[in-house]
Amino acid sequence: MRHSLYRRTESQDAFTDLLFNALLGFAFMFVAAFSLMGDPTKSGNVDNKAEILITVRWADRHPDDVDTLVEDPQGNLVWYHNRDTGLMHLDRDDRGLFQDRIMLDGIEVSNPINQETVTLRALKPGEYVVNVLHYQSNYKKPLPVSVKVEKLNPTVTLVYYGVLELTGVGDEQTAVRFTIGANGEVVGTNELKKSLLLKAINSKK
Repeated sequence: MRHSLYRRTESQDAFTDLLFNALLGFAFMFVAAFSLMGDPTKSGNVDNKAEILITVRWADRHPDDVDTLVEDPQGNLVWYHNRDTGLMHLDRDDRGLFQDRIMLDGIEVSNPINQETVTLRALKPGEYVVNVLHYQSNYKKPLPVSVKVEKLNPTVTLVYYGVLELTGVGDEQTAVRFTIGANGEVVGTNELKKSLLLKAINSKK
């Protein structure tokens, strides 16, 4: 009888040790997971590095297609056929009404805004050229297009803002040319015309 009782106690001790080790393991994993969790108050903070933001806009829900072309001091060219080059990136190629409606969870959602943005992730000294092109036109009336260039660091400052009137398919206009100095500051702007379209077309060949 004593032998039977002894065996039962040994079995219980083994079970207790196993349970304790399991709980200890879960506690360790919980502490490790908690230590790796980010601060919930910082959710949504994304370090999206950019130095210059170029925004091109035209009337909401307008069917015309306007393209943005930007050339950097090294001659790199960003446009809809080359959306990422050097330190420049075309965030969205907006084609007027095309693909403005999407299905989201079975519901059709419309994005009426006509806007293209180009970001410069870092600055190289020299001149940058910002052009807009009337790629597709549906009306004879000129299309007003606004162009804004902002320097984002250390504080947001306006480099240029202007409105151009595009007159039809193939109309390319220079909005602004701005120059970055050796210290990363904008040292000058001008609106001298410079076509980038032919260069863009040749770069596709």
